[in-house]
Amino acid sequence: LPNGKKIKQDDLKVVEGIGPKIEGLLQEAGIATWNDLATAATEKVQEVLDAAGPRYRMHNPATWSKQAQICVDAKWAELVEYQDHLKGGKEE
Repeated sequence: LPNGKKIKQDDLKVVEGIGPKIEGLLQEAGIATWNDLATAATEKVQEVLDAAGPRYRMHNPATWSKQAQICVDAKWAELVEYQDHLKGGKEE
């Protein structure tokens, strides 16, 4: 990966918009791998965020499954390129 970043398998924080706290919330909800996130309905992910309260409700997971699928496919250059067009994990 560019910037010499090492990617840990199924590190949800690779997805732009997901930090340690949201990663924990998703894992508690049974979304623990890139594949889980890639196949999870955006509505389900939003429900997890909504249930966690106002600080999390503001996040928009619309691009997360696409980012996760790119991780599943190990297309790191494509991920970096896609994330270049995102702002805080959201499409501009």
